[in-house]
Amino acid sequence: MVRQPLTPEQIEAGRRLGALLRQARAGRDLAEVAHAAGISPETLRKIESGRLPSPGFGTIVCLGEALNVPLQELAATWRGNDLPLEAVS
Repeated sequence: MVRQPLTPEQIEAGRRLGALLRQARAGRDLAEVAHAAGISPETLRKIESGRLPSPGFGTIVCLGEALNVPLQELAATWRGNDLPLEAVS
C-alpha cells in the first residue's frame, strides 16, 4: 500500500499542532515530556518543528495527557479553528 503525499493543508495543520504542543511544553524538558507520553525525544522534536506533520492518533492523545491539553483543543488547532467537534460533523 502506497501512502499518499500530504497536502499543503495537512502540512500546515501539522505545523499548527506542533506549535501548540511546543507552547504547552513551555519550560518543561523535551525529554521529560516525551518520556511521559511514551515517545522518543526525537519524535517530539519532529512533531513540534512540523517535520512530522501527521503523527499517530495515540501519540497525540498521550502528548495531550502529558501536557494537560484537552484533545478537543488539539483537534481545533489542527483544523485551524476553535469550533467544537460537533459543529464540524
